[in-house]
Amino acid sequence: MITRRERLMATLRGEPVDRPAVNFYEIGGWILDPDDPDPFNIYNGPGWRELIQLAETETDLIRMSGPRRSPAPDNCLDEFQEVSTYIKDGVRYTRVTLSVGGRTLTSLTRRDPEVATVWTLEHLLKSPEDAEAYLQLPDEAFAYRYSVDNLVAEEARVGDAGIVMVDVGDPLCLAASLFSLADYTVLALTEPQLFHRLLEQQARHIYPMVEQVARDFPGRLWRVVGSEYASEPLLPAYLYPEYVVRYTGPIVQTIQKYGGFARLHSHGRLRRILPDIAAMAPAGLDPIEPPPQGDMTLAELREAIGQQTVLFGNIEASELELLQPDAFEARMQQALIEGTAGKGRGFVLMPSACPYGRTIPPHVLANYETMVRLAHAF
Repeated sequence: MITRRERLMATLRGEPVDRPAVNFYEIGGWILDPDDPDPFNIYNGPGWRELIQLAETETDLIRMSGPRRSPAPDNCLDEFQEVSTYIKDGVRYTRVTLSVGGRTLTSLTRRDPEVATVWTLEHLLKSPEDAEAYLQLPDEAFAYRYSVDNLVAEEARVGDAGIVMVDVGDPLCLAASLFSLADYTVLALTEPQLFHRLLEQQARHIYPMVEQVARDFPGRLWRVVGSEYASEPLLPAYLYPEYVVRYTGPIVQTIQKYGGFARLHSHGRLRRILPDIAAMAPAGLDPIEPPPQGDMTLAELREAIGQQTVLFGNIEASELELLQPDAFEARMQQALIEGTAGKGRGFVLMPSACPYGRTIPPHVLANYETMVRLAHAF
């Protein structure tokens, strides 16, 4: 019998495996502590201990992490930026104030103790003028040193239970998230030259990091986040080559130059951007959401790009939380059949996200148990 690590690596290489891998994404992907009494730690709530234990002992673990980073000696971000965090009425707020180009740019986020989500109440950039000011930040403000020591140590801790996956946002992810979705889409549509300058600014510091980490931690899986920002319905498909292929393609190539496996993360609709995704030749794609959230079935994706790309996902987080066990079992059977039918590089059964509330109801835990049971028996 092969180990969980061997199963995942064989899947990434397109080699035969004993069964499809099963993974709970963030659960087992993040290191969660049900014993931490922090009031903002939802994972000490009812049901979480059992779910975390199930992931750690029965799933094919894919730990999500990034390289350790520290400011480079010439990093000057503190000359421009102030960050303050405070608690008000039991809620944690973080305010960022950036003074550059004669403007004061501010953002505000909120974290509630009952929900593992950070809500952005105010985005840093709100106009083309803000973007122009942000572009005046010197490159030294983005200068960091990177180390893979933490990745190596985590890989040793995971052992034969799974693998470590390097998590990185692409230039589009970092640039678009500076704005609200409304302001981002308007700017990307109406000010393409300005938006390209923002993408180029982000690329200048992302590319060297990817080169170093891919060289120092070769042959591993990566998740590259940001593609969905240029997919429908946010932007028309004709902009995908401009904003994703042009800037994310080099990241994929660098990872794979050092024997790594680049997994492209792209929620939602895929049909009209799939040729461009295929052109970048990622080793993996997630979370391949089924209709109506997506616009392609798993069978269609398997037929279209499954021979060269490992498909991760196809289970909506909402299905885990809303479907009763009998209906959920039928969905798992469908996903396992479609994900392994015909010729293909590989399939990993995985949800699109994880619960973010403090309580895991019994039927939700039962659905996770069904994922494991059916994948192990397939």
